Amino acid sequence: MTKVTDKFTEKRVHLPYLDGLRGLASLYVVLVHVEPSMSDQLPLLWTLFFRTMKYGAFSVISFIVLSGYVLMMPVARSENGQLSGSLINYIKRRSRRILPPYYMALFFSILLGLFVLALEKFTNFQWNEVAGIGSFSPKFNFIDVLTHVFLVHNLSDTTYTTINSPMWTVATEWQIYFLFPLFLLPIWRRLGLLSVIIITFAIGVTPIYLLNGLFESANPWLLGIFCLGMAAADIGFSQKPKLVALRNSLPWNRLAIIFTCIAFITEWRRLNLHIWINQSFAGLAFACLFISLTKSIIDGKPPSIVLQILQHPWAIALGTFSYSLYLTHGPVLVFVRYFLFHLPISPDMFAAASYLLGTIMSLIIAYWFYLFFERPFMSNFLKKRKVKDVVS
Repeated sequence: MTKVTDKFTEKRVHLPYLDGLRGLASLYVVLVHVEPSMSDQLPLLWTLFFRTMKYGAFSVISFIVLSGYVLMMPVARSENGQLSGSLINYIKRRSRRILPPYYMALFFSILLGLFVLALEKFTNFQWNEVAGIGSFSPKFNFIDVLTHVFLVHNLSDTTYTTINSPMWTVATEWQIYFLFPLFLLPIWRRLGLLSVIIITFAIGVTPIYLLNGLFESANPWLLGIFCLGMAAADIGFSQKPKLVALRNSLPWNRLAIIFTCIAFITEWRRLNLHIWINQSFAGLAFACLFISLTKSIIDGKPPSIVLQILQHPWAIALGTFSYSLYLTHGPVLVFVRYFLFHLPISPDMFAAASYLLGTIMSLIIAYWFYLFFERPFMSNFLKKRKVKDVVS
């Protein structure tokens, strides 16, 4: 396990539990996107399990908070509160890390859609919408492709779930990456931590209540949730006396539990609350969790059960190629489902095979995708984190 000390002048701090969280969250997203039913009803034995698979949005929240946390960490630890290097270098690093795998996954998704279109045009094959339901659709148009290429497909209700639907979050994060140095950091430096959170949440929820839900498909409140990750890094690593006192005085682990409970309660549909409310509480829970776990590592305390799980070698290994898993699992799950749908098997067997075969195939293909299309574009530091080294 990487040791973290109070040497805030060190150039890089690596917290293994963040990789573990990223990996487990990505795996949960895969399970959420499995469509285990052959009809409108699931087999009775699977109903309870399927109900635990309805919180995929919380995994997305963990990614957003984690992004804010990781990007803010070196800023909070710096003496001048600035990004390391120039703005151009920051954009180059983000582009190199995010764009090549994204465009390759998009290319393969479009290629699969064109393959299905060719089969329909030149053979008797017709795509079965019931059999092929899921997080990938071969039915898309030129506008869908164009908006995905320019990473703006999340801004429209008609494009954000087309082609490979999980990709809408990549577009949202990509847009936040630009706002981070150009908008969020200047507010943070001038007005402080609380102000940047209030301002971004105000910006995020204004379209919902005053602009008839404009850009709601992009989940604009995620900008405020991203700032919760920034706040967690600032509180966890800053040497400002007020933040140090805040870091050492509050029961962050208990706050994480409390906010998690509130997030689940406010998610209850009968309360008829907008999703930004429960997602914000989930963001608060993850922010408190990060502060708590990092502080326990810095203080040299024995790892809690949560930290042991997140730092397990298999979780960290999964986190190594979690971005590839997120990008590629949609088409894989849909084609696995399409294959199983036409087999003479019972609904129970269909559900079991959908989860088992879909997950295994998603992991295998994502790992190979990572080797060829993600890892070559990583920094030298990240390239050293090989899956086989983590689990050995």
